This record gives sequence, C-alpha cells and structure tokens, in this order.
Amino acid sequence: MSKFLDRIKERAKQDKKTIVLAEGEDIRTVKAADMILKEGIADIILLGDKKKIAELATGLDLSKAQILDPATDERRQEFADKFYEMRKAKGMTPEKAFETMANPLYFGVMMVKLGLADGQVAGAVNSTSNVLRPCLQILKTAPGTKLVSAFFVMVVPDCEYGHHGTFIYADSGLNENPDAEAVSEIAISSAESFQTLIEADPCIAMLSYSSYGSAKSELVDKMQLATKLAKEKRPDLVLDGELQADAAIVPSVGASKAPGSPVAGKANVLVFPDLNVGNIAYKLTQRLAKAEAYGPITQGIAKPCNDLSRGCSAEDIVGVCAITCVQAQEQDKKQQK
Repeated sequence: MSKFLDRIKERAKQDKKTIVLAEGEDIRTVKAADMILKEGIADIILLGDKKKIAELATGLDLSKAQILDPATDERRQEFADKFYEMRKAKGMTPEKAFETMANPLYFGVMMVKLGLADGQVAGAVNSTSNVLRPCLQILKTAPGTKLVSAFFVMVVPDCEYGHHGTFIYADSGLNENPDAEAVSEIAISSAESFQTLIEADPCIAMLSYSSYGSAKSELVDKMQLATKLAKEKRPDLVLDGELQADAAIVPSVGASKAPGSPVAGKANVLVFPDLNVGNIAYKLTQRLAKAEAYGPITQGIAKPCNDLSRGCSAEDIVGVCAITCVQAQEQDKKQQK
C-alpha cells in the first residue's frame, strides 16, 4: 500500500465519518465493510436484503455496521415524500417516488442529503450513470461549482516528477468532450481536490499536443481558451497552458518549450482535453509505469459520492471509502468557514 493511501486512512480515522455502501448484496462490498470497520476508517451503513447480506457475511464481523433494507425501512415513505417535492416539477409522482426509494442507490443518497450519512460509495455492480444520477437529482452540484467531473490520483513509483511522483489526472472518468468552459471548471475543481487529498500546492497544466502555440488547430484553441478562462476565474492558482505533457512535467523540456512558464516542468495536476486522452493516459501510466491509480473520484457534487470500477476489489472499495471520508471532512471545514 502506498504512503498516499496510508495517509488518507490515517486522516479518515481522525474524524470518523459515516459512509453508505449501497451495494450490500455484493460480496466485495461486504468484505470491504468488514475491513473498514476492523481498521476503524469509517462507520458503515450497508443497504440491501438483510438475509442475503447475513449469508454473505459468514465468517466476517459486521456487528458494528448498520444494515438497512430500503424496501422495508420505515423511512422509505418519508424519503419518498422529500424526493417527490424535489422532483415534482419534472413530472415525479408520489407513487413513482415511493417506488424509486426502494432502490438502494437513491435511498443511500437521500440519507446523505438528510445528514444521516456523510457520503456514499457504489459502482461495483452498477454503471457510472446509475450511480451518479441520484447524486445529481438529490444532492446537485456543490456551491460555486458548475460541473461534476472525475479524476484519478496517480502514484508513480521511483518518479522525480509531479509531487514526489503523485499526480491528479482529470477528467479521466466522466466528461466525454468538454468545451473550454467545462475544461476550465475541471481544472479548478482538480486543483482543490489536489490540495484536499495530497495536502500540497497544486501546479496545473492544461495539456495539448501543442506548447504555447507551437501548433494551430481547433483542438489547440480549446485548451488555450480553457487556460484563459481558468486564470480569469482563479488568478490565485498556479496554472498554465497549453502545454505538451513532457513540457508540463520535465523541467529541461519545460524550459525549452515554454520559457517563463510558472508551471512547465513542475505540473502535478494534469488536465486533459477530453475523456479519450484522460482515460488512455491513466491506463498507460498504470500499466507501463506500474503506477497505483485511485479513482475515478468524483468532484463537484454537493456531498461526496463516489463511483467504483465494476472490476474493483474489496481493497479498492476500502481505499475509495477512505478518500470519501477525507472529502467529507473537507466539506465540513468549508461549511464552518
């Protein structure tokens, strides 16, 4: 396990949060709940059929977990009433709201909305769209944020670049072809996520196949405009572009291709032009550089809700839960200000 994840778990334990695991009928989720409770990372609410969960939990200790079945829970009607009020202008009916609240993904997010939990983690079984839809319908975007996006924390072994080999890659999991405005929002959110999770100053590179106008095309124009917009919105950030990847992270190349840039050769937050690039880049880094990839981690939702890869392990779920706890701690700090 990396120093990054060790530190995240340590921070999670310092101010313990309550996390909903909405896919309680999946063996990986049940094993993860057992591990999280044993390590003292978070308090856990498992959702699903209680009998099925009990069968899966043979040999495990879930005595400290809350196990709830949305279909039979006494709060289902109360949650349905609240969901109906939120969505009636969009055609929601009381009957449909009651039916929807039997879905653990919706039930869990409503618990987060009402302060009964601090965050939700799901996606081992469900698709990204199914996991995020209730978050957007019930929680909506965070104050001052226009866009929900997803990033990976990449921890590259024996690497002198980035922050001791640690980077954020964004968007690497959600927005397919963001326009310049959206890319600027992704950059700003990613800078904040870097500060929260890595506890270091972000240095943000807006990536392209061009550095400082070395090529001309609509693709380059998009990243130049995204850079301009991000700088206008957050002049306090150390952010620059457009930069090629080598110019962004390698000091000698940065000095040659982008002289005078405050970011070139120092970047630790890499912002990609589209999801093709972001997804390919994180997978190549993971496989070729033997990097640890933590994510996709969502940013921009009013309260932390994270999506898992359907190929995840129980250990992966534990890591994402710990990250979700730290995100929840950070949101608490913002609300107290």
